[in-house]
Amino acid sequence: MAKFDSKSFNERAFGKYVDVVPKLKKNELVKSKALQANSQIKQAFSGQTGVVYATIPMYGRIDGTPLNYDGKTDITATSTTSYERGVIVIGRAKAWVENDFAEDVTGGAGFMSNVARQVAEYWDEIDQDTLLAIIEGIFSMTGAANLKFVDGHTYNISEAVNGLVQGSTLNTAIQKASGDKKKKFTISIMHSAIATNLENLKLLAYMTYTDANGIERQLELATWNGRAVIIDDGMPTAEVAEHYIKCASTDVGALKVVADDATPGVGEVKITTTGITVVAGEYVLYLEAFTQYTTYVLGNGAFDYEDIGAEVPYAMVRDEKTSGGQTLLYSRQRKVFAPYGISFTKAAMVTNSPTDAELKTASNWELVHDGAATGKKYFDHKAIPIARIISRG
Repeated sequence: MAKFDSKSFNERAFGKYVDVVPKLKKNELVKSKALQANSQIKQAFSGQTGVVYATIPMYGRIDGTPLNYDGKTDITATSTTSYERGVIVIGRAKAWVENDFAEDVTGGAGFMSNVARQVAEYWDEIDQDTLLAIIEGIFSMTGAANLKFVDGHTYNISEAVNGLVQGSTLNTAIQKASGDKKKKFTISIMHSAIATNLENLKLLAYMTYTDANGIERQLELATWNGRAVIIDDGMPTAEVAEHYIKCASTDVGALKVVADDATPGVGEVKITTTGITVVAGEYVLYLEAFTQYTTYVLGNGAFDYEDIGAEVPYAMVRDEKTSGGQTLLYSRQRKVFAPYGISFTKAAMVTNSPTDAELKTASNWELVHDGAATGKKYFDHKAIPIARIISRG
C-alpha cells in the first residue's frame, strides 16, 4: 500500500470518499433532472479501449396527418426518422504537490475525508466550467438549421428600454424556446449581479439548511419562479459601449429626434448624434455603457451525463529528492456531457479530448440530423430544453 506523508493511501478507498462528498452544484443539476443518465452512451464507451467518440442513434417521433376513415380512402403509412448524434468523452487531469500535505491541509485529523472533500469540490467546479463551455459553444453555432435553435432559444432584452430581468422574464424566455413544453425547464445558472437584481425585486428566494447545532443557514442555491438557481460569476459577460436605442415617446428619458440642420432643444437630439438609423420625429433613449449578462436556463434531460471513468483515477507518488521530499496526488477523470438534440462534430478538435476552447468552438456543434447527403431532416429544436437570457446588469 502506498504511503501519503506517513498515512496509508488506498486509491480505491480514496475514490469512494470522493464519491460520497456532497457536490452542491452537480447535485442540484441532477435533482432538477437537467443531467440524466444515458445507457446507450455508457455502453458505447465502457470497456472499450481507445474509444473517445461515438455516434448514438436518436429515434424520431411518429407524425403525419390522419386520413379520413370513410370506407373509401386508402390508409397509407409513414415511417419515423432516425437521427445520428455524435458524443465525445471529455478527459481532464490534475496533480497537487505538497512538502507536508497531511500536516498543512488536514491538521493531522480526518485525512481521507478532508482531502476528498477538497478534490470533490475542485472537480465540481471543473465540471461546471465544462458544462458552461459546451453551452457557449452550442449558442455559437451557425448555419440556417442551427440558427433556428440559437435564435429561438435566446431571449435578448439587453437592448430593450428596460433591459433588466423582471418578474415575467423567465417565463417569456422559456416559452419562446419551447412553447407549450416550457414546463420542462427546471434550473438556471446566473451571475451574482443578476441574482442581486432579482433579490431586490423579491423574486429570488435562497434555500436553507439546518446544521448540526440546529441553526438555520443559507445556501448559495436559490429559486426563481419555483426553479432552482445556481449563482456563478463565471457566467458570460460583455462590456457594451454607450449608445442610443429607439423607444416610445412615453418612455422615461425619451429624446425626440430632429433633423441635422435643426437646433436641438431640451429633450431633443440630432439624427447623426444618435448613430443609428432614425428619422426626424422618432424617439430614442440614451444608454450609458453597461455590462451585458447571460443567464442559462436548463430543463429535464438538457444533458445526457455519464462518468466513463479513468483506468487510474487517483494515484500518489512520493518524490524524495525534490525540495527535500514531496508528495504528489494525481487525479484523472473522463466524462460525457452531451446536450440533448445537439451533436459534437469533431470538426475542430486536435487531440482525443476537447479543450474548453474547443468546446466553445461553433464548428464542433450542430443540430442532430438524419445524416442524409442532401435535404437533411433536423431534430426539432423546440424539444431541446436549453435557453439563455441576455440582459443588462
